[in-house]
Amino acid sequence: MLQLRPWKVALVVFAFVFGVVFTLPNLLPRAVTDGLPSWVPTARLNLGLDLQGGSYLMLEVDTVALKQEKLNNLTEDVRRVLGQKQIAFSGLAINHDAVVARITNAADVAGAYAELNKLSAPTATGGRDLMVLQGADQTVSLSMPAQSDAAAANQAVEQSIEIIRKRIDQLGTREPSITRSGLTRIVVEAPGESDPEKLKAVIGKTAKLTFQMVDDGTTIEEALAGRVPPGSVLLPSDEAYDPRGVVVKKRVDVSGDMLTDARPSFDQNGRPAISLRFNGLGARRFGEITTANVGKRFAIVLDGRILSAPNILGPITGGSGEITGSFTQESATETSNLLRSGALPAPLKVEEQRTVGAELGADSIRAGESSLAIGALAIFTFIILAYGLFGVFAAAALVVNGFLIVGLMSLTQATLTLPGIAGLILTLAVAVDANVLTYERMREEARAGRTPLLAADAGFRRAFVTIFDANVTTLIAALIMFSFGSGTVKGFAWTLGIGVFTSVFTAVVVTQVLIGWWFKTFKPKTLPIL
Repeated sequence: MLQLRPWKVALVVFAFVFGVVFTLPNLLPRAVTDGLPSWVPTARLNLGLDLQGGSYLMLEVDTVALKQEKLNNLTEDVRRVLGQKQIAFSGLAINHDAVVARITNAADVAGAYAELNKLSAPTATGGRDLMVLQGADQTVSLSMPAQSDAAAANQAVEQSIEIIRKRIDQLGTREPSITRSGLTRIVVEAPGESDPEKLKAVIGKTAKLTFQMVDDGTTIEEALAGRVPPGSVLLPSDEAYDPRGVVVKKRVDVSGDMLTDARPSFDQNGRPAISLRFNGLGARRFGEITTANVGKRFAIVLDGRILSAPNILGPITGGSGEITGSFTQESATETSNLLRSGALPAPLKVEEQRTVGAELGADSIRAGESSLAIGALAIFTFIILAYGLFGVFAAAALVVNGFLIVGLMSLTQATLTLPGIAGLILTLAVAVDANVLTYERMREEARAGRTPLLAADAGFRRAFVTIFDANVTTLIAALIMFSFGSGTVKGFAWTLGIGVFTSVFTAVVVTQVLIGWWFKTFKPKTLPIL
């Protein structure tokens, strides 16, 4: 095992060069690394919120509003289905998390039940996403099972995380941490972003875009007096159209999820606007609606507010359109960015927000550097005093280990946090523990009468099983923390996980090569650790 094989020497040299090359950009000023050729690695460690400063937000997905929206949509689906089948009904309303309608003619109840049952779809677990029941007094009710609600909430949280990530990426914030916390909460950490209000303004907007027909049969005075037809709703609007609002049909004809692109532009009068492009379904739907409603008004609604309600002058079949309104150039750019990233499936509520100043981050960095230096010095002192020359070899292996960890984290663009520094210190201690096991085994073998070379060889062979077992259990713990933890816990687990692999490599292979070289060069008669 102590044979100085060429591949081992080459592997150790490669590991050392790799670690130095990918660690060096973190030690050089950015002005120097920016001036290096493109083929030179310049990736740096990303500093976490606790080291760099920035903004912290804890958001909660409003699952109550999500369910209410689904019930509202279900109400309109019931109205549409029964209307298409010419089944008379009354009393359509939401009652205790269910949509209930009374069928006027008793002979139509069975037919209504059969048609409404078609709204239900199978789920992955073998059930149905809707429960359709016939009740007393010719009523039919539709409700969502608990497992369907839970699945919808889970999907909303996962979808919100991806949309938040897209929106923050458009701000240019580097390496934001966006993680799930519990069932309905999302934690956002944006290093370098010192204004949480700016983050809230970007990621808190639902950005739900819909196109709905204006209800020209109802005047604004009737709507303000409370006489709004069941299939319509009064929405607020920009002052340019009517500050009192506009009555629109509840039915959504074209929605924002049919968009493929949204870009800021200027209208024919040179005012800021937003150009839209739809996918195939959206283009076809948009063409059908504008063809069938020439001369009528089409409302463009963003987050429940009318942006504009222009007249349809003719069919629009090209798959593109334009939103005009009281935009500034900045608001047009911001809104188009939100539309490109997609609408949030449900509103987000800010549960907690914090700002970590750059001064606090600098203090954390200094504290981390000091703790790392003190820890490394203590480890080096102990191992050298305890094992002499072999302790020096172990210390050299630890240096290589440190270069490898930082180099791998830089290569993978990992984020270093204060707990990550703690993980780095723990990794060094674990690596020393592997050397202690090996050297103590060597002592036992030498005292049992083996020659120095055989004792050293046996020390490595017999200690390796224990080293392997100990590091596997540490790796399992790191994987569990990384899988179920969030934020700083993940940073600690990631550093610890990388350190497991590098520690085994340096404590076994690097130390073997150094000790093998020493045996080959000096041919000692005794071990320096006796």
